[in-house]
Amino acid sequence: MSYKIVGDSCTDLNEEIKKDNHFQIVPLCIDIDGYLITDDNTFDQKDFLKRMADSPNCPKSSCPSPDAYMKAFDGPEDHVYVVTLSSKLSGSYDSAMLAKRLYLEENPDKKIEVFDSRSASVAQTLIALKVKQLEDEGKSFEEVVRETNEFRDNLKTKFVLESLETLRKNGRLSNIKAIIASALNIKPVMRGTEEGTIEKIDQARGINKTLLLMADLIKKDATNFANRTLAIAHCNNYERAVFVKDEIMKRVPFKDFFICDTAGISSLYANEGGIIVCY
Repeated sequence: MSYKIVGDSCTDLNEEIKKDNHFQIVPLCIDIDGYLITDDNTFDQKDFLKRMADSPNCPKSSCPSPDAYMKAFDGPEDHVYVVTLSSKLSGSYDSAMLAKRLYLEENPDKKIEVFDSRSASVAQTLIALKVKQLEDEGKSFEEVVRETNEFRDNLKTKFVLESLETLRKNGRLSNIKAIIASALNIKPVMRGTEEGTIEKIDQARGINKTLLLMADLIKKDATNFANRTLAIAHCNNYERAVFVKDEIMKRVPFKDFFICDTAGISSLYANEGGIIVCY
């Protein structure tokens, strides 16, 4: 059976994955003080980061419409799999689910599954790659869905932010806390929860100490790593991503790894210098 994997644009892909015709990205949009940005292959990360830094406001994002998803469902593929941002962070999942219901009313022979990643960025990428692996192994649609859900449920996401400005601007961190953290050079280690929200799990002073702390935390909870891929997304700091990869692999010998730059939505969450890790 032929298949297609549709991801919203928070699914961060490296150049190799982008060349795979099984993948299709449906863009979210970002509004910075009335300037609209489509998170597709026209996205200019450096311009976006400058605009975000210059604005006193937090950019607003809008998820793909059901119509955009329905257009992505079209094609000769028998199986369509969708991977979205956490439903706790975006309306992308709900939009894809509505699109699925509407599309199947007129195309009942198509098989469509929508996965709530309960995370973001490279967690979505790993889920999409798991779907590809299972399809290429010849698994049935039902087997792919079941095994991918099991895989998703065992994923772990952690991230370190260079700047707390986005959290301050969107109201998730008070001005006072942000000022104190900035003055003391405190950087948080955050994680994605099982429910698809985010929370702080630890902190350190200085970015390198915090990245090493994250590597230590990964060593403590990584399981079945000999069969797993380490995925790292960075926001405009490839050298930092390589440093993180090297430190994690010293502690946990994952089977494989890949590194990619963040697209628009992930850049919004991570801000310049941010590092997102999933395994």
